[in-house]
Amino acid sequence: MNHPKIELITNVGCHLCADARDVLDQVTGEVGMTWDEIPLQSSPELAQHADEVPVLRINGVVRDFWVIDPDRLRRLLTERHES
Repeated sequence: MNHPKIELITNVGCHLCADARDVLDQVTGEVGMTWDEIPLQSSPELAQHADEVPVLRINGVVRDFWVIDPDRLRRLLTERHES
């Protein structure tokens, strides 16, 4: 099975980012997927997201920002992979 590429763009000292990490750990753990954290400072092109962190990208597409809803994330990850 091909899993989606799940990325969370974060910023240092961001309390919403800490909450988003917890949600991603929980939901991806449930569905058997992994995710990557990308620091906002790691690339100049990410500056466009400076006012939106944390930003959730799935396969390069922004799917959520600020608050990552666990039910929405679960739905996004499972709907596209059901047979």
